[in-house]
Amino acid sequence: MSDSILKIDELINNYEYLDLLIPDCNGVIRGKRLPVVYAKKVFSQGVLFPASLFAADICGEPCEETHLGFEIGDADYNCPAILETLVPVPWAPKRAQVLLDMIDDDGRSFAVNPREVLKRLLAKLSAQNILPTVAVELEFYLLSPDCATEPQAPVNPITGAVEKSSQVYYMDDLDAYGEFIDAIQKTCEEQNILAEAAISECSPGQFEINLSHSDDPLKACDDAIYLKRAIKNVARQCGYTATFMAKPYGQFSGSGTHVHTSLYNRKGENIFAQDERHLRWAIAGLQNTMAEAMLLFSPHANSFRRFQPNSYVALNNSWGYNNRTVALRVPVSDDQNKRVEHRIAGADANPYLVVAAVLAGLHKGLMDEKDCTEAISGNAYKQTKATNPNHWQAALAIFEQSQWVSEYFGETFHQVFTALKHAEINRFNRHVSPLECEWYLQTV
Repeated sequence: MSDSILKIDELINNYEYLDLLIPDCNGVIRGKRLPVVYAKKVFSQGVLFPASLFAADICGEPCEETHLGFEIGDADYNCPAILETLVPVPWAPKRAQVLLDMIDDDGRSFAVNPREVLKRLLAKLSAQNILPTVAVELEFYLLSPDCATEPQAPVNPITGAVEKSSQVYYMDDLDAYGEFIDAIQKTCEEQNILAEAAISECSPGQFEINLSHSDDPLKACDDAIYLKRAIKNVARQCGYTATFMAKPYGQFSGSGTHVHTSLYNRKGENIFAQDERHLRWAIAGLQNTMAEAMLLFSPHANSFRRFQPNSYVALNNSWGYNNRTVALRVPVSDDQNKRVEHRIAGADANPYLVVAAVLAGLHKGLMDEKDCTEAISGNAYKQTKATNPNHWQAALAIFEQSQWVSEYFGETFHQVFTALKHAEINRFNRHVSPLECEWYLQTV
C-alpha cells in the first residue's frame, strides 16, 4: 500500500484527536477517540481492544455463541495502527483517523478480522501469480434528517419540494445536491480515497459513488469503508441523513455494492484476455460459489428485499457481455482492462468480505477449470429463473455447510460469522411487526 498522506509528527503538531477504527464483521466501524498526545504510543505499541468486538451483532450486542466473549474472559488483544491508513478527517478539522489491525496470542493477525481474511486470500493468490485489480461502486440514499423510524425523502435544495422521483444520470440532481457532492469530492481528495465519479441514480435521493480501479484490493476496501463514513458525516453537515441500507423503500430500487475485478500476472498481462477459457472458468467459479456466498453479499434481513424482478438486481447467477440484467457482467473494454462486474452484493455488506468472496470465487473457477453457462443476451429476467437463496435463513443454511467458505475464509471466521448470523436471525424473528398486528390482531 502507499505511504500515509499524513505523518505522525504532522498529526501531533496540527491535530487534537485521533480516531482509532476497526470495522467489525458487519462492516460497522467501532473504535475509540484519543487525544493526539497518545499517538506515538499507539503507533509504536498499539492499543488494546477485546476480541468480542468482532462478535458484536448489528445492534452492537455481543454474541456469546461466537465464543469470543465471556468464554475467553472477554480478553483484550493488541491492535497496532496501520500507518498507511492515517488520514485527516475533513468534516472535523482537528481530528485524524487510522485503521487498526488485531494480533492474537500467537503473534498473528486475528483470524476473524474481515480485513485480515481478505489479506490472507490476496497472499494466496499472489503466491500463484494472480494479481487482482478491483474497483468498488457504492449506492446510497440521502434522506430527510427526520427519519428516525422510517425513511423520508430529502427536500430538493433548488425546488424546495420533497423528492418524489428521480431520473437516472440526471445532471440537475447533481447540481441540486452540489454542496454535498462537492464536499464528498473534497473529502476524498484529502483522505486519498480514489474516487472517480458521482452518479444520480433512478430513485429519489439515490446516488452512486464510483471508486477508481486499484491494484491493491486492501486499499480499495479501505477506501470503501472510509467513503461510507465520509458520506454519512458529510451528509449530516449538509442537513441530510445518508443510508447504505439495502432496501430503505419498498417501492424504489435498492442500493448495491458492485465490484469490478480484473486478474493479472506478474508481467502485467490480463489473465481474462489471454485465453477465453480463463474468463469462462472464472465466471463458472463465481456461478458455482454464489449461493454459498450469498450471506456475505446479503448479510441482513433487509438485504433480500433488493431481489425483485426488473430492478437491476439479478435473481440468479447469470452472466453476459454488456448486460445489466445479469449477475456477472463483462463490461465493454479493451483486452488489457477486461473484467467482471459482480452485481449481487448490497450496499449494506462488508466490502472486505464482498471482495474476498468475489476473488475466492474467481480463484476456485480458475483452479477447477470448469466451463460456465452460456452468456445471456437481452433481458435475463425473461430468460432465466430465480435460483439464488431468496431469504436470510436459506442463505445462512447454505453458508453454514459450505466447505468452500472454510477453505478460503478460514474455519474460525466461518464459525464466528455463522454463529453471529444465527443470533441476529433469532433476535430479528422475535420481533412482532406493525404489519403483523394490522393483518392478524383482530382478524384471526
